[in-house]
Amino acid sequence: MIGRDRDAERLGDFVAGIPQFGGSLLVVGDPGVGKTALLTAVSHKAEEAGFRVLHTAGHQYRTQVGYIALHQLLSSVPEYRLREDLAAVTGPALDHGAVAEAAVSLITDLSRDCPILLVLDDIQWLDPASTIVLQTMARRLPGTGAGMLCAARTGAESVFAVDGLHELGPLSAAASERLLVRSFPALAPRVRQRLMADAEGNPLALLELPAALTDSQRTASQALPRHLPLTRRLQAAFASRVQGLPAATRHLLLVAALESSGSMQVVRRAVAGRCSLKHLAPAENAGLVVVDDATGRLSFRHSLVRSAVVELSTSEQRRNVHNALAEAHGGSLELRAWHLALACVEPDERVAALLEQVAGIRAARGDGADAVEALVRAADLSPRGTEQARRLAMAAYVGVNLTGRLREVPRLLDAARHSAPEAGSVAAAAATAVYLLNGYGDVDTAHRVLSAAVLSRPEPCEASDTPLVEALFVLLMVCFYGGRPELWSSFDQAMARFASVPDLAALMRAAFGDPVRARPADWAQLDAVIGQLPGTADPVRIVRIGVAAAYADRLGGLEEPLWRTAYGDRAGENVFPAIQALFLLGNHFWFSGQWSQLRRVIADGLDLCELFHYPMPSWPGRFLVACVSAASGDYEGADSVADQLEQWAGPHRAGAARQYAAHIRTLGSLARGDFEAAYDHASSIAPAGSLPSFASHALWVFLDLIEAAVRTGRRGHALAHIEVGRKSGLAEVSPRLRMVLLAGAALAADDDDVCFAGFDEALAVEGADRWPFEQARIHLYFGERLRRGKSSARARHHLNVAAQTFGRLGAAPWADRALQELRACGRPIGVEAQHADSALTPQQWEIARLAASGLTNKQIGEKLFLSPRTVSTHLYQLFPKLGVTSRAALRDALERLNTSHDGSGYPHRPISVEA
Repeated sequence: MIGRDRDAERLGDFVAGIPQFGGSLLVVGDPGVGKTALLTAVSHKAEEAGFRVLHTAGHQYRTQVGYIALHQLLSSVPEYRLREDLAAVTGPALDHGAVAEAAVSLITDLSRDCPILLVLDDIQWLDPASTIVLQTMARRLPGTGAGMLCAARTGAESVFAVDGLHELGPLSAAASERLLVRSFPALAPRVRQRLMADAEGNPLALLELPAALTDSQRTASQALPRHLPLTRRLQAAFASRVQGLPAATRHLLLVAALESSGSMQVVRRAVAGRCSLKHLAPAENAGLVVVDDATGRLSFRHSLVRSAVVELSTSEQRRNVHNALAEAHGGSLELRAWHLALACVEPDERVAALLEQVAGIRAARGDGADAVEALVRAADLSPRGTEQARRLAMAAYVGVNLTGRLREVPRLLDAARHSAPEAGSVAAAAATAVYLLNGYGDVDTAHRVLSAAVLSRPEPCEASDTPLVEALFVLLMVCFYGGRPELWSSFDQAMARFASVPDLAALMRAAFGDPVRARPADWAQLDAVIGQLPGTADPVRIVRIGVAAAYADRLGGLEEPLWRTAYGDRAGENVFPAIQALFLLGNHFWFSGQWSQLRRVIADGLDLCELFHYPMPSWPGRFLVACVSAASGDYEGADSVADQLEQWAGPHRAGAARQYAAHIRTLGSLARGDFEAAYDHASSIAPAGSLPSFASHALWVFLDLIEAAVRTGRRGHALAHIEVGRKSGLAEVSPRLRMVLLAGAALAADDDDVCFAGFDEALAVEGADRWPFEQARIHLYFGERLRRGKSSARARHHLNVAAQTFGRLGAAPWADRALQELRACGRPIGVEAQHADSALTPQQWEIARLAASGLTNKQIGEKLFLSPRTVSTHLYQLFPKLGVTSRAALRDALERLNTSHDGSGYPHRPISVEA
């Protein structure tokens, strides 16, 4: 009864009114929608309430047996004397009226002792004699203390004239998912989504479709067929209505089922010479299909009717229809190729090549699963083993790069090696490298396999060689995660072999691999490709451009395509791009100060990593959460992630993970005020006075290293680092880097006038407010220096701004630092500074909301990636802000606070996303 609470309530209200009003109610719905289950549940409730419940049901193959349903209804009644009445009235002149009078009299007598509920199921199959009598009874029941509850398939409403009608519709998506999860908890998420789509909320289909699948299909290690197989129960529910149709009608339905788009023009062309569209009438009259006169589209009433039509056909019939549809779709490469492929019984290189083209088209628009399916079918149709192996390897690569089918890679690659043991392909190397990198974090083996395959290709290489170019992108990411400059030499050698260098690969190498040495032309090209992204459907291209933009502070210009990749229509299909998009969004939210939003998107990304077994790609997400933890004062949580990263980095030789850990420790040390440790950690990424090749991460700790150097008396080191930043042209890369370069110079300046002018210039950089955490730090540095220079009034302004911004972000240690400086100005915390304490930070708001819902500190910490101790600290701090002393008062306090905001649920404007 999952998802049927409202329906049960409606029927329960009807039954409760029977003693007073009597009457009848008809429940109608499609086959398998749960009419019988609902009637059974209501019957049990009625019996518990003291009703006498009598049952009968129609049977499809016994409709001509006279009075069988009526006998079944009354056979359990000891007072049953209808048999004698029937004997008296049956004969050549059967008097249904007399039988009805006797039945009504019996039910009326019985209702004097207790209320009566007559339950009639499948009334469309009642025998004619019983139908006439029961119809008469339904009209006579009001006011008798008896009621009739009937059920019929949609379209059979006219069988009975009843007092009320209740339509039992499909289950909601949420209820469908609950039913599947409860009944088949081991189903892979993508399989569950496909079953939900095909079942269309039909409970019988939801329970039966999984049973018809193999174990490998249920776990998504094997692709599902285009038309799901039907169990016997589903065949009985859906196929039986098709079997009685004329042959011409069934042929038309088969063409429509295999055509799938619903175009009547295509169907008409495909059936020309065999039948015409007029033969569709019996199927329309039976309610199996609907034709929209306005659009000329044909649709099946339920997707399982389509499946039943296909299942009732022979393989030869299906092949003939596919050939006819290939001709009918002559103008569409994709449809023509696919129908030809489904019609083939022997290898055919021409069709295999067409399918490979189709796979490329589908991958480019984000149809990862369809692209893999096309490549696997192309491999099946390949006459030569080498071509079969290459296409299987490409299927493995596209699968792991788009759909997240990491576990399918070994199976597909084994099949490729079996097809052509002597043939090693670049596609196979790319798939192997992605598998090794993302599944095991084996950087060196992935680099060795991929470098050998890429550098073995004869020169000159062409940018049109898709497998080779894809291998180049994988090699680039392997080099980045390795975090060692020597790994990049093979990538540069491979790039040098191209007659025309692939533009995006070159751009990623410059902007992401070694941004310090990127040229102004590279940044101009990056801005151009970002400008071309709106409307782009290819999730892999979107993510690659996002990766190129990460260190250049341009992710704000990619929010819409990244949201679309992560949460759009294909969010459940293109898993690997979704993970990358979520972490790129998290990257943007870290620098733009949207830390609550960061936690949400990173949590979603980490869930996908765990679900699809992507350990290596999870580290960028964990790193970002740990950065927020470090800045917020959750040192225990931040250090734990840093420890895990270092433990991972060592045996896997993943230098990027080691740099992530150093960045986390740098932030934590700065927040604690341990500047010596901060200097050591930041220097491990890039020593002061140098920006090494391929040390992209140095751009993210640039200001951190300068502050740590100044605070530890290493002013010369700070100045050297500033100078190398200037010479490298960092000021031209992004406003953020220009701002931190100017601020670093001001922080290291010996002369107060130079310092003050430098801070003013840094804060005046256009767009500086897009980077609130670093901007607040600059206000803090400025206020500290002004206070020491005896400019208390100016100092208070900058310190107030810093305290407020840190407070909004939830950066508690930094806010405390600003407030301490304000106290040192010789003035109590006044109205301006008090504002930092008067409202909850985004993180405190989230903690308060979860605590108000009844979660424990441990449960809150698990949701927000905080330690229970940190949660407790935040609750201690926010109670006085809300004017409460216990969790019990939180809910009312939050509701009062909500009314003073814009109704968004947060005291800051949430991002609005159209997925």
